[in-house]
Amino acid sequence: MNLTLDIPDYKEFQSVRTIWEEGFTICAQIDQGQVIIKADQAGLVSLARHLLTLAQKDVPTGSHIHYDQDNSLEDGSCEIIIEKM
Repeated sequence: MNLTLDIPDYKEFQSVRTIWEEGFTICAQIDQGQVIIKADQAGLVSLARHLLTLAQKDVPTGSHIHYDQDNSLEDGSCEIIIEKM
């Protein structure tokens, strides 16, 4: 499978932009100390795009994307923060 993704360029003094695939579903849980992320195809593609966005050379250390049930995860999900080191 070949998949082409548009990754938004990072511009200084802007936050990291997240682009979502239409109809995405993502759920995050902690079970016995393990983080479990469940997602449909649109959710996985969205997460892949977000990781590639953070991986850009110009994105500064400490930049992060915050996911929670109020803005992107399914009800009952735990929060996820992915931060660039």
